[in-house]
Amino acid sequence: MRRHLPRSLTSLGVTALLAALAAAAPAHAQETAGHTLPADTRFYVDPNSDAAQQAAADLKHHNLADAAAMAELASWPEAQWFTDGTPAQVEDRTRSLVRRADRTGTVPVLVAYNIPLRDCSQYSAGGAQSDADYQAWIAGLARGIGQSRGLIILEPDALANLPSDCSADSDPTGTLTAGRLADLNYAVDALEKQPNTTVYLDAGNSHWQSVGAIAQRLLQAGVERAQGFSLNVSNYFSTDLLNHYGTWVSNCLWFAGKGPDWARGHADWCAGQYYSPAAPNDGRPGNSVDADDPSTWHWTDQWFQQNVGTPPADELTHFVVDTSRNGQGAWTPPAGRYTGDPQTWCNAPGRGIGNRPTADTGTPLADAYLWVKTVGQSDGQCNRSIPGGTIDPEYGIVDPPAGAWWPEQALTLVRNADPALTFARPGRAPSR
Repeated sequence: MRRHLPRSLTSLGVTALLAALAAAAPAHAQETAGHTLPADTRFYVDPNSDAAQQAAADLKHHNLADAAAMAELASWPEAQWFTDGTPAQVEDRTRSLVRRADRTGTVPVLVAYNIPLRDCSQYSAGGAQSDADYQAWIAGLARGIGQSRGLIILEPDALANLPSDCSADSDPTGTLTAGRLADLNYAVDALEKQPNTTVYLDAGNSHWQSVGAIAQRLLQAGVERAQGFSLNVSNYFSTDLLNHYGTWVSNCLWFAGKGPDWARGHADWCAGQYYSPAAPNDGRPGNSVDADDPSTWHWTDQWFQQNVGTPPADELTHFVVDTSRNGQGAWTPPAGRYTGDPQTWCNAPGRGIGNRPTADTGTPLADAYLWVKTVGQSDGQCNRSIPGGTIDPEYGIVDPPAGAWWPEQALTLVRNADPALTFARPGRAPSR
């Protein structure tokens, strides 16, 4: 079905179009709720987002269909990423953002992404030069937020991809990993010290670390002093799988941190998406847990029922899910196409936007569905592990660098959205 810009927008100039998008956020102020996230929370919409600028450019060139798609995208809230700069610079940028959000009565979503040895020095390499530099940078971010409300996604991949995970000899003494955990603990405390922040430590996704492994790392990084953890940042796994996985992780955190005395400190005993002691594990189809086959996940559910039971609801850790690109679920490359790693996480083709941003998820432990990854920004210059290759065979081009705006990908994600994308309607709860 063709999308059409509303007549009021087609008659506007570019400046007026951006102003109209800025007005998408409700003007009324929300009650301060401290570190919790009420179900009626409305998130900040950036009137100068990549999508808004693309809509303006398309409108200038009389490409109304693409302008309509980009204007729809630009009407929804996305996270703002903080990836570099001095402590003073990040303080200024953060203060500017939260003040803009305050004026519209909305909550900004901020991503802190500046951990030393970020991304194992791969596509998104960078980060602070030392632990001391990082902690000073976090302190600047916290000062910038001050008394304002803010939801913080803390360091995507930093726990799921510790320095010790980068290679067999990347951290032989464990010093780098210890520094990583100290940095995250510092960040949790510095950000939670602000009266109206909501902090979520990133925990990767349902096809990365096992339930027990990521729960143990979350405990080591101070998740019990944060609001919770985040899942699926910049990835494609479906929301229902992530809710299931996140609930297991939450129950494992309780089991190892607040559960029976015999379980204390033993997150590694938790069943997960790769193995459950409750399953027969006899090699027959369906008799063991398969991360790619949710019909087998009942074995892990059974382990939690037997060993964890029903913990007090107010003692369970909550989570948020990045749904910016998971409407079509994860990408499965055609059999036999690639002999090496097909990089299913990197600019996966044919994907679509998923659940709309909302704090009313209908899932007890899921505080919010968010668009954390900027829809339409590249994951990096993927080559599907073809030796010496620079071309991405899925697109026939050299992909844009990580974080670069890619209009064609943005259009694909909008057109494949599930549910179908529409303009955000201020004051109404989005469809899940």
